[in-house]
Amino acid sequence: MKIATRTGAIASAAVLTFALAACSPTNEETDTTDSAAPGGSESEAPVALSGSISGAGASSQEAAVASWRAGFQELNPEATVNYDPIGSGGGRTQFGEGAVSFAGSDALMDSDEYAAAVEACDGDSGAVHLPLYISPIAVVFNLEGVEQLNMTPALIAQIFKGDVTSWDDPAIAELNPDAELPGDAITPVYRADESGTTENFVDYLAAAAPEEWDYEVTGNWPVNVGESGPATSGQMQIVQDTPGSFAYVDASRAGSLGTVAVDVNGEFVPYSPEAAAAVVTASPLSEGANGENDLAYELDRTPDAAGAYPIVLVSYHIVCQQYDDENERALVTEYLKYIASAEGQEQSAAAAGSSPIGDELGARVTEILDTIAAG
Repeated sequence: MKIATRTGAIASAAVLTFALAACSPTNEETDTTDSAAPGGSESEAPVALSGSISGAGASSQEAAVASWRAGFQELNPEATVNYDPIGSGGGRTQFGEGAVSFAGSDALMDSDEYAAAVEACDGDSGAVHLPLYISPIAVVFNLEGVEQLNMTPALIAQIFKGDVTSWDDPAIAELNPDAELPGDAITPVYRADESGTTENFVDYLAAAAPEEWDYEVTGNWPVNVGESGPATSGQMQIVQDTPGSFAYVDASRAGSLGTVAVDVNGEFVPYSPEAAAAVVTASPLSEGANGENDLAYELDRTPDAAGAYPIVLVSYHIVCQQYDDENERALVTEYLKYIASAEGQEQSAAAAGSSPIGDELGARVTEILDTIAAG
């Protein structure tokens, strides 16, 4: 990638820095099976890594990144990876400008961003999406004594539009006859910045409640009702500080807040990693993808499968198909191979409640990473 300044390219205090390393030095002969390889397949010769790369993007991945960092703590400290969780839109912008070696994004690149990637990456093959983090988006609320509520897609849309404004509204009470609902006002809370989580959530509302939600699907929240906060952390701070609040967040942040079970074909389905994975499994790849190595999904928001939870995000790592520097290529590909491995996926599942991508998809991602070249 044509990056003007690699080391220290991101100076934000929010940057996460961790060691990226090989399993053993290159002069150590080994014929063992790499436990971190997808499916436990035989590993290639270990790669000695050094230097630094930087990435930026989705804040939904913060808990997962922390777990991946912990997985690298005992590995070679001579190589580092920096990640700034500035949001999906910001990450894609920095990647297209050549400021970072990879981006994390909960939403797909648009045509302009694909074109920018061709300019930023070496060669003319541009960039691809690699799905490495699958997570439900939880609809959460701060309501004392209430742990779960049933809601239809239309009701969720009506609350975020400001058409349903009180917790004891008949539309909520009818679906939850056993809940003790107060007469408190509902405060919708949304993301102030461009967000892949927002884009996925708006996409769900547009597909599942089209009569109530006819806004354009973008990463920018379309309704000026309630309060907003920057990034996931800012949004969550408002939710936690505001009794009666109502929001959408990556499920890893739901914590002790109340959550919504959403109506899917007459069944109220709570979020879970398994229910989210069922939607991704049933979804096709995007027709606008950049070749067979671009694993960009077109998520099905109205699934027929029983028990599927449709409010889900797939968070991608966006990488060049060719870098201009061999060391940068090695750092990017080895780092992502670890994330795609069974070990990396188990760590993020434990830390963030994400759904492991599975051995088959992990192996496919690793195959794609092996095709990435250096100019």
